Amino acid sequence: MKVHPYLNFDGKAEEAFEFYSTVFGVEIKDKMKMGDSQGGENLSEDEKNRIMHISLPLGEGVFLMASDIFPSAGHTLRKGNQTYVMLDVETKEEADRLFKGLSEGGEIEMEMEDMFWGAYFGSFTDKFGILWMIHRDNQGQN
Repeated sequence: MKVHPYLNFDGKAEEAFEFYSTVFGVEIKDKMKMGDSQGGENLSEDEKNRIMHISLPLGEGVFLMASDIFPSAGHTLRKGNQTYVMLDVETKEEADRLFKGLSEGGEIEMEMEDMFWGAYFGSFTDKFGILWMIHRDNQGQN
C-alpha cells in the first residue's frame, strides 16, 4: 500500500501544481479538467477549467495529488477539508476492507465503485473527522 497526500483547492489547483512542479523540479504527471469528464460539456466555463485530478511525482511511487472543489455539486472549501489521506491499494478486496473498516461510524462521500477514469474508488470522512480516499488502479487488472 502507498499513501499519498491529496489536496483540495478552490480553482487554484493547476496554478499551485505548476508552482510545486518548479519547486520540486519534476513534471506534472496527470492533469484532467472537469470539462474533460463525462457531462463536462454541460458545465459553466469556470467549472470546465477546474482540475478534476492532477498529480506530481515526489519519488519512490509517492505522488502529491489534488483537485478543485466543484461548486455546482455543493462543494465549498473549508479549513480542514482541503487535505485527504489517499490509500492506493493492490486489490479490490483490500480496498473494500479498508473502506468498510475506516468509514464505520463516519460519513460516506462516495461509495466504492468502478470509475470512468479506470479506478475502483471511494471516499469518506471517518468518525474522527479525517478525510480518506481509497483507490485501486483498474488499468491492466482483471
